[in-house]
Parts: sequence; C-alpha cells; structure tokens
Amino acid sequence: MSALDWSILGAYFLVMVGIGVWSRSRIRSVIDFFTAGGRIPRWLSGISHHMSGYSAVMFVAFAAVAYTYGLAMYVWWALTIGIGVGIGAFLWAARWNRLRSRHGVVSPLEYLARRYDLPTQQVLAYSGALLKVVDIAAKWVAIAILLRGFTGMPIFWGITITGVVTLVYITAGGLWADVLTDFGQFVIQGFAGVAMFVAIMSHLDGVATLWTMWDRLPPGHGDPFAGPYTTTFFLALLFIKTFEYNGGMWNLAQRYMASPSGSAARRSALLSSALWLVWPLVLFIPMFATPLIVPGLADPEEAYVRLAQNLLPQGVIGLVLAGFFSHTMAMVASDANVISSVITRDIAPAIVRRVRDLSARAELTFARMTTFVFVLVSMTIAIATQGEGVVLKIVVDLVAATMGPISIPLMLGMLPWFKRSGPTAAIVSWAAGLGVWAYVKWILESKDTAMVVGVPLATSLVLYVAAGLLRPENRADRDALVDSLGDDTEPARAGAGV
Repeated sequence: MSALDWSILGAYFLVMVGIGVWSRSRIRSVIDFFTAGGRIPRWLSGISHHMSGYSAVMFVAFAAVAYTYGLAMYVWWALTIGIGVGIGAFLWAARWNRLRSRHGVVSPLEYLARRYDLPTQQVLAYSGALLKVVDIAAKWVAIAILLRGFTGMPIFWGITITGVVTLVYITAGGLWADVLTDFGQFVIQGFAGVAMFVAIMSHLDGVATLWTMWDRLPPGHGDPFAGPYTTTFFLALLFIKTFEYNGGMWNLAQRYMASPSGSAARRSALLSSALWLVWPLVLFIPMFATPLIVPGLADPEEAYVRLAQNLLPQGVIGLVLAGFFSHTMAMVASDANVISSVITRDIAPAIVRRVRDLSARAELTFARMTTFVFVLVSMTIAIATQGEGVVLKIVVDLVAATMGPISIPLMLGMLPWFKRSGPTAAIVSWAAGLGVWAYVKWILESKDTAMVVGVPLATSLVLYVAAGLLRPENRADRDALVDSLGDDTEPARAGAGV
C-alpha cells in the first residue's frame, strides 16, 4: 500500500473516534445508549439495518464462493435476505418498535420475562450471550487476514488496532455511534464498490461486460443454482434468513426499536429489503468477473484482494480497505451493544440485586463497562487462537446452532397467532432445537450448512406450535402484551414497563 492508502485508512480511524466522541453528548441514559431513545430517522435505521449484515467475511469467504460458482452466490445470500427482510417488515419490524415505545423495553430479550417467565428469559439470554463473544472473535480474525493480505501486517496488530478503535467509539457513543458508523460504512462502501465496478467494466468490455462475461466464465457461473447451492438450499436459507434478519440476530431488532414509531420501523425494513435486493449486485459483479482477471487462484479466498491490487489505483485501495474495516467494526459494535443490553437489563439484574437498584447514571456506567469488557474478551480470544483453534470453531458452530432455537420463541412470541404457546413451548422448542443440531452436526456429521442450521430451526418451530396446541398456557396479561403490539394507534395496555 502507498502512503496515500495509509493516510486514507488513518483518516477513517480518526473519523470513527470522532463519531464516538460526538455521540457521547447524545447519551443520557441506558435507553439512549441501547435504543437511541427512539430518535433514529427511518432512512438511517433502514441503512443501518442493511449495513449491519455485512462484515469482512463477505470479501473473504463469500468472494471465494463467487469466484468458484458465480451468480449462485447472490441468489442464495443477498436474495434470500432481501426477501426475508421484506416479509419481516410486515410481521415483526413494527412490533419490535412498540415493545420499546409502549413497554419501555431496551433489550430485545427484556420482554420475554413477561411473555413467558423469568427462567425462559434467562435460558435464552445465557445461551446467546455467552457464545456470541466467540462469534465476534472470528470476525476480528477475518478483518486481520484481509489487512495482512494487503499490507503484510501480523494478525495480532490487525486485531489490536481495529479492536481499540471500536472500543473507543462504541463504549462512548452506544447505538448512536453504531448507527452513524453504519452510515459511514454505507458511504465508503458506495465509493469503493462503484470504483471496483467501474474498474471491471473498463478493464473488460465496458457496460457490455454485464452480459458478455458470462460466456467467457467457467461453465455454470451464470446459473442461479450451482454446485451445492441448489433450489432446496435456497428455500432453506430463505426460511433461516427470515428469522435471522428480523430479530434472530438481536442487533438487527435494535434498529427497529430505535425508530420513532412502528410505522417508521416498517418503512425502514422495506428500505433495507430494497437495498439487499439491489446493492449486492454492484458489489458481486466484480467478484463474478474475477476469474477473467486473476484465473487459477490456488486460494479463492484471496480473490477480492488480488482483484483490488490488479485494478485499483493508489488511494482507492486504502478506501476499499477502510470499507473492509468499517464492515467488521460496525458489525462488532452492533453485537457488542446488543449483548451489553442483554447483560445489563436481563442477566445481571437476575443475579445481583444491587444492579436492579442502580441509579440512571450508574446503570449507564455499568452498560459502558459491560460493552468494554465484551469487546476486550472477544479480542483476546481472537488473538489467542488466530481463528485456528478447535475450540473457536466449535463455539462458532454453536452460535449458528443457537440462532434458530432462540429466535423461534423470541419472535413468534410477539405474534397473535401463537398466544397459546407459553413457557413450556419456549423451553421445549429451544432444547429440542439444540438437541437436533447436535445430532445432525456430530452424529450424522452433515456438512450441509442449510441442513445443520435449518433442521434445528424447523424442529423448534414445529414443537413450539405443537406444545402451544397440546398444552396452551396463554393468560390474560400475556395476551394483552401481544395485543398491544398490533398497531400504532392502539393505546398501551398492561403497564408502562417490563
């Protein structure tokens, strides 16, 4: 990298710190820290929701899939998310928001104590929070590998530099800093993505490349389904992503909670859905064309790095690398903020009575401390294992496994059609989902990602519904909570807080 590239990267880090400092002035309470007090405009919430689904993994592992299989990468990844978020706009987006505006909910799991009971809330909180830290460690490693590919910088320093900058701005600015970082990421990715797109068009056949490159690429690269990415895989991923991107990934629920109203949250979800359907095509077309520029790569995970080094001028490479950093840092910051909210609002008060009695100022300090420790622990794990340890891989697999069993009672519990499902349905579906995952993963030794994640999710769904039908546990207060989430004009019922 040139001095200009390093200057751009350094300027990016300074801007991130500046965002944290500015955002700190807008934080007065944990409500501001975790949900921005419901003041995030719907356009910004939609962009943030969209950008929170990216990380540097996309430019490593996903670029390798695009290099190997072509168009199928967009179809099974971006298209499933775009459709899934569109579905969620009408089912969950507004309901997440009304949990905050009507019931004072700050953490995505906070309402579960009332919807089910405290033990159910604690089981779901622990199973997600304790494992998410290692999921974040894997993302630190991904960005460090990219930095090493561009600059030769050791993984230790790549993790340390990005981690420290993230610690500063997310601890200071909370969700405001996170959302503004997402917007900065959107702008940077826009410039870098368009630059790479134009570079590919100029290097090949101009605009005609969009339809001429497919005949020159290896056979099957223009097919929507190729290799292991079949129609069945697409349908399984659509099922999974619909839950994952509408609240199963807790941080994305926060974007809806931070909107001014339920209707604004729905519109932000529709914006995110539209971006998922369109923008990834701009990013992935250069990746689809990479075999024409750098054919025969021994390691396809190097595809995007090699493409950038071949086509982009000085300065633009620094911008692309800043985009890589922004992807991972924004996702880590987002996860850190939501996990901190779960620990601060759901786990700690159930363990330590003093936490329940903290003043507003002390609770905000505790939230910042929790965020700081979460990021620091994830950095430590990443540095210690460098992504190669067996333990790290096992726990990252467990993170994927818990998403479905947790998301079923979490998300279906808000919908009026599932009022009969109570604590028994929630616990049974969670436990059975994890058990089926262990069977598929370790007994059957399946390598099919859709099966490993999709079958436990489907199991949890079936048992959640069946348990509700066979052993209904709906009560008047639980039904009132669900009913209060129905629309923006309905007055709040059943109390002001959760």
